[in-house]
Amino acid sequence: MSVADNEVRQIESDEAPTRFARGWHCLGLERDFADGKPHRITAFGVKLVVFAGEDGKVSVLDGYCRHMGGDLTQGTVKGNEIACPFHDWRWGGDGKCKAIPYARRVPLRARTQAWQTLVQDGLLFVWNDPEGNPPPEDVTIPKISGYDDPEYTDWVWYQTTIEGANCREIVDNVVDMAHFFYVHYSFPTFFKNIFEGHVATQFMTGTGREDIIRPQTEGSTAPKSTGNSSVASYHGPSFMIDDLTYHYEDAPDVPSVLINCHYPVDANTFVLQYGVIVKKLPGLDDAAAEAMARKMGDFIKIGFEQDVEIWKNKTRIDNPLLCEEDGPVYQLRRWYEQFYVDVADVAPEMTERFEFEIDTTRPNEAWRAEVEQNIADRADAAEKV
Repeated sequence: MSVADNEVRQIESDEAPTRFARGWHCLGLERDFADGKPHRITAFGVKLVVFAGEDGKVSVLDGYCRHMGGDLTQGTVKGNEIACPFHDWRWGGDGKCKAIPYARRVPLRARTQAWQTLVQDGLLFVWNDPEGNPPPEDVTIPKISGYDDPEYTDWVWYQTTIEGANCREIVDNVVDMAHFFYVHYSFPTFFKNIFEGHVATQFMTGTGREDIIRPQTEGSTAPKSTGNSSVASYHGPSFMIDDLTYHYEDAPDVPSVLINCHYPVDANTFVLQYGVIVKKLPGLDDAAAEAMARKMGDFIKIGFEQDVEIWKNKTRIDNPLLCEEDGPVYQLRRWYEQFYVDVADVAPEMTERFEFEIDTTRPNEAWRAEVEQNIADRADAAEKV
């Protein structure tokens, strides 16, 4: 045996980047910031203050007053400005100091950092660019067709802070076909990726594992799920729109839109947010439809919590050892790198169209044999009892 054959592969891992991704980042639901109070958000390594003035416009500023360093998140919204709790300097959403009640005039250069915002589909976004450039016209967040449609529910929304993990962990899931079986108890029966420009898409259909679902549904009168189909696209580094449809036996499909988004707190902490709107089934009143959406959201929440448990305990790895069915991990990471370099350094291989479809035949054959064995073992154990 040669030395090479006997060589142990070492895990390579650089420090997580301290630079934060260029792009639109969702801070949450607009309605949660529109109460006339200042809100504290820690993102991109700094404290931000988010507030809505009496005109209803939501603004995002640096969290500290440029006068004497007062904490604006502890201030007061007065009119359309945020007033510092230290000396009452009034800061507008454009970053300009609008008034100093005890002074004859405002210094000409009295400005603080204002973050460009976008409010769309009930969501609040901020633009981050380490180079300080505004968003290009072709870098947009698509409108969500179901939002504001009376046939859909309002957002059911969730948020959790993930400590000890970099944002890349969640983005890797775009290509990770196999983890849907082992972590989320699903058979991916079709799995394909397309990366192009600033968009990375995952196409997937799947069915639930019977060894997990069967014990939960025995005796239930609810329609049996036959699986789901999903088209999930990251638009930039942190905001995914998933057109997700659940399928049932002897019951209509349930279309929904799932949002999966995050923003970095620091290099090894990020805030994960996700939410769903669901098309109302015929015959359901608004209260019943909202309850159905909440039930679906709570089910989706279980899946995210399963991911979080993995991220909190795994190590960062820059040189993952892959088999063919693991998907285009390295290609995805090249796509993702475009958001962490200057615009002038974005290389063609980061943005050129790339397609990859995984043949799920062999994995599903092995997995179905495993599930059948699990069911048989459970039946044997029950007989012995």
